[in-house]
Amino acid sequence: MLGVNHSAVPEFVLIGFSTFPQLQLMFFLLFLLMYLFTLLGNLLIMATIWSEHLHTPMYFFLCALSISEILYTFAIIPRTLADLLSTHHTISLVACASQMFFSFTFGFTHSFLLTSMGYDRYVAICHPLRYNVLMSPQGCACLVVWSWAGGSVMGMVVMTAIFNLTFCGPSESHHFSCHVPPLLKLACGNDVPVVAKGVGLVCITALLGCCLLILLSYAFIVATILKIPSAEGRYKAFSTCASHLTVVIVHYGFASVIYLKPRGPQSLEGNTLMGITYTVLKPFLSPVIFSLRNKELKNAMNKTILSKLSPDKLSLSGRNSLDLLTPTGHLAFWIGLSKEVPLTIQDNLPLEAGWAFKRTSQSFEYANENWDYLAGVYNVALANCMSVL
Repeated sequence: MLGVNHSAVPEFVLIGFSTFPQLQLMFFLLFLLMYLFTLLGNLLIMATIWSEHLHTPMYFFLCALSISEILYTFAIIPRTLADLLSTHHTISLVACASQMFFSFTFGFTHSFLLTSMGYDRYVAICHPLRYNVLMSPQGCACLVVWSWAGGSVMGMVVMTAIFNLTFCGPSESHHFSCHVPPLLKLACGNDVPVVAKGVGLVCITALLGCCLLILLSYAFIVATILKIPSAEGRYKAFSTCASHLTVVIVHYGFASVIYLKPRGPQSLEGNTLMGITYTVLKPFLSPVIFSLRNKELKNAMNKTILSKLSPDKLSLSGRNSLDLLTPTGHLAFWIGLSKEVPLTIQDNLPLEAGWAFKRTSQSFEYANENWDYLAGVYNVALANCMSVL
């Protein structure tokens, strides 16, 4: 039975912004704009992925990531906005437990999805010829389901552990949401230190486990990229991971501020500002990073927006460059590509037309995902084709 049934405190008072009375209206406007941008940005990413048929595994994971980001912010920010305009900052124990469950569920789902995306990048670069097998639709669906299931388990474990404690008072929580450390200070009983250490250990283990798996994936990715002979080829290959790697750094950078901060007395202002970075700023930055660092997604978003404004101007610009090639051009591109792009070559077999044909269908998914890079070597590919034929 949860502690909400035997606590002396019927509700909590969230006083996170009480030290900024003159700035609460400014915070409200700023957080409202950032929340709306986060919501619209993620919805635009999802709409673009489905309308432009970007149905590769990377964009499937990105769509799931956008959903988790929307739900995470919805669990915290609307309540925070209401408190900024209200003089009563109380929240019932049941509502607080619900907010904690959903915030931890969607937060850890985000971490697990980033880990799955790291594995996707590893397979795409290190094992491109097995990409369709290892990252099949069924495999991707399983990774997403397990990510959501893992996040739900983490949310349930943390919420159950915290709200099995007894809260004797006072009722003032030094935060603007139902965060674990401030609530632990309001709990009473001999088991509070054990619960605090257990919850901290579970959260840090899960985060570090995901982080280590991502680092391991990028260790293999870097080792593979360094084998590419040309500097431009190395740059283009690594650029396919830039948006994911940037979001990983932002996500774990802000998470470390929350979970790895040194023990000791913390000011209310410091706790509030650190909480803002993870609950408001991080979700705000994610759609910006993905839309700006991912050129294919950025171009698709521009196409989607322009198609609503002036669809007649997109009759030619909306066509894929590969669609403009004749059948001979397709053959030349793929045969030349097999010789030019080291990522699609896993051995030293002699380059022959039949071998190139064999690898064409296997490399199509990789080529579609990294179109900007492959289109850049088209001229060289044509020259290689002439030498083969």
